[in-house]
Amino acid sequence: MISYLANPRRFDIFARYAIPVAGGLAAVLIAVGLYLSLIGSPPDYQQGDTIRIMYIHVPAAWLALALYFAMGIASAVFFVWRHNLADVAAASIAPVGMVFAGLCLITGSLWGKPTWGTWWIWDARLTSMLIQFLLFLGYMALRGALEDEKLAARLAAILAMAGLLNLPIVKFSVDWWASLHQGATVFRADGPSIDPSQLTPLLVMATGFTALAAWIVMYRMRSVIMDRRARALRQAREARGGAA
Repeated sequence: MISYLANPRRFDIFARYAIPVAGGLAAVLIAVGLYLSLIGSPPDYQQGDTIRIMYIHVPAAWLALALYFAMGIASAVFFVWRHNLADVAAASIAPVGMVFAGLCLITGSLWGKPTWGTWWIWDARLTSMLIQFLLFLGYMALRGALEDEKLAARLAAILAMAGLLNLPIVKFSVDWWASLHQGATVFRADGPSIDPSQLTPLLVMATGFTALAAWIVMYRMRSVIMDRRARALRQAREARGGAA
């Protein structure tokens, strides 16, 4: 499937139909997820209604990591095989991932104040997630700082690939170092430790966020492809006019 969509023309045909499907799915799932999160699930027996921040915070964290992984892999494909569509994918993912990483940090701070008594602490998980946000930001800044688009794309790809090293640090930071941040409650070898009344809205919101991210990324990629195609046609027309 991936090799099939690697062709820009085939991707454009696929995205033409997939974009509205992903957008509609995201709208429905997020609406249902918000209802379940805010109304359908009970308050936590320890944290009360503060726990409802989790339904935004945790999916945002998952998406920030997943999107960076996708950006890093796309950058590697571009760097090794010079595949332009992979570069388009990486560049399209970066701002979306940055937003989710920022949302994770903001909601985590809002959750940390009533839970830990502080807005921020230089905890391993929080610090590594901040680095993740800065990696997204650095990737975008590097691409925008250089006039040579090809050089900017290659340097940004190197940064994205190097940043992949931070993903396991974010994931396992609570296991490797003493941390205020709680450990995994969903993806555990012995199964989720979270109550089904909280797990269901959490998974619905995570699926909705995933569909939203897919919708935005595909929309951005298709826009870039169409823009490049328009520029190529314009340059070809100008070349023919000059030759005449």
